[in-house]
Amino acid sequence: MIGLSISGGPDSLAMLLLASAEGPVRAATVDHGLRPEARGEAKQVAAICAARSIAHDILTLSLPPGTNQAEAREARYAALGEWCRAHGLTRLATAHHADDQAETLLMRLARGAGLGGLAGIRSERALGGGVTLVRPLIRYRKAELEAIVAAAGLMPVRDPSNSDPRYDRTAARALLAETPWLNPARLAHSATHLAEAEAALEWTVDRLEAERAEARGEEASLDPAGLPPELLRRLMRRIFARFGEAPRGPELARLTAALHGGRAATLGSVKATPGPRWTFSRAPPRRGDH
Repeated sequence: MIGLSISGGPDSLAMLLLASAEGPVRAATVDHGLRPEARGEAKQVAAICAARSIAHDILTLSLPPGTNQAEAREARYAALGEWCRAHGLTRLATAHHADDQAETLLMRLARGAGLGGLAGIRSERALGGGVTLVRPLIRYRKAELEAIVAAAGLMPVRDPSNSDPRYDRTAARALLAETPWLNPARLAHSATHLAEAEAALEWTVDRLEAERAEARGEEASLDPAGLPPELLRRLMRRIFARFGEAPRGPELARLTAALHGGRAATLGSVKATPGPRWTFSRAPPRRGDH
C-alpha cells in the first residue's frame, strides 16, 4: 500500500484516481491552519475518498500566522512522514507534474543555481524514518491531470496561493503560459537529463572521496591535485559536512582560491591549511568565544 498526499487540487485528485485504480492506497490531507477554508477543503477530500472506499486522514497543524511556504512545506512533510510511519507505509506519493518541473527549472535558473538545483524535482528521495517520497506524475502534463478529474465529475479545490503574485512560481507559470516556445514538457525533460548528470557526478565523487580524502579524528585532508573545480567543490562540501558546516558557494570559492594561493583560511568553524594535501581542522575559539 502507498500513501498519497492529497490537497484536493486537480493534480492530487488525478493521482488519487489513478493510484486507487491500481491497488489499495491510503490518503492524507494536511490542514496547515493558515487559511479558514482549509478545513472544509480537507473534508471535501475526505468525502471523495469515502465515496470510493479509500482510507483517508486529515492531519491538522497549528502553524503561526506569517509562516512562509518553505516552512509550511517542511512542517507538512514532517507530519506526512509521521503519518506514513504510523500506518506502516514506506512510500509517500505527491502529485508534482511536468509543469511543476518546468516552473522549478526556470526559478532556479533565475537564481543562478548549480547542477544540483537545476536537476529540479526528483522523481524520488528519502523522506527519513524509512519513508521514500515519490512523484509518480512527474512526466504528466497538468492539462492531462485536469482532464482526468473533469472526466470523473469531480470539482477540485483551487488554492489561491497558486495565483499570488508575491511568489516566484506564479511568475514562472505566467511566463510559460505567455511563451509558446518554452515547452514545459521539454524543459522537464532537460531537468531529467540534469538529474542524471547530477547522479553521475555524485557517483564519481563517491569514488574520489575514497581515493583523495582522509579523515582522522578531528582532522580531515584532501589531495586537490588536478581536480576539476566542480569535483573539488563537492569533495570540500563533504569535508565541511563532517564538521557540521554547509558553506555557501561564494564562501567556498573564496576559501578554495586562498588555498590554491598558498594561504590558510577559516570558514565557519573550520580552519583550512594549504599544502600538497589540504588539511581541515576545527578552528580554535576566537577571543571572547566560550
